[in-house]
Amino acid sequence: MRKRGDMTRHITTRELPISERPYEKCLQAGPQTLSDAELLAVILKTGSPQMNAVQLAQQILRAGTKSLLNLYQMSVEELMQFPGIGEVKAIQLKCVAELSRRIAQTEQKERVCLSNAQSVAAYYMERMRHERTECLMVSMFDIKCRLIADTVIATGTVRAVLSSPREIFLRALEKKAVTIILLHNHPSGDPTPSKEDFALTERVQRCGELMDIPLSDHIIIGDRRYYSFREHKKILV
Repeated sequence: MRKRGDMTRHITTRELPISERPYEKCLQAGPQTLSDAELLAVILKTGSPQMNAVQLAQQILRAGTKSLLNLYQMSVEELMQFPGIGEVKAIQLKCVAELSRRIAQTEQKERVCLSNAQSVAAYYMERMRHERTECLMVSMFDIKCRLIADTVIATGTVRAVLSSPREIFLRALEKKAVTIILLHNHPSGDPTPSKEDFALTERVQRCGELMDIPLSDHIIIGDRRYYSFREHKKILV
């Protein structure tokens, strides 16, 4: 802190030594040399009357998970609780988190193989493992086993579609899918299937046989873990 008469104020980012300013460090040595807090400070641009952008970034990182995962897991409203974070900055931070998720997913897309549950789980892992509630998706493939589309069917619980898989196959028909894979997450981080998961899988599999759009797998996403019904021979294709 510096003093002017009886007043105290924080050191702004511009008053830091050049070697400690995030923008200058990035220009001179590249973004890979910046700490998590410095990278976040570049996005924030400014701090608050009580702290500069780097200090504000450090405060965000010390909350919750004590890591960058806070950007995924905190809501706009929760981010706005930090001094210096208004609605615009909170939305920008959430968009940065979503961009990072999509970049990670884009890198994995070319590796997705219909018959390889690990490749499918890897593609959806970052997208689904941070969700706080269950989210059921259908992933659709063409005749050459290429991923052509995916869509969210329900959120909250798989019970929402347990009584009728109608929505799943409507989406598959719209995209002219030849085969499908179901995916959903377990917010607890444990991908062990429940009895409802088994019931949904069986029902969708039976409907798929009638529709001539077979269910190739049902993958449950946990925290860096997954369960594949196909790998455990609960689905035979």
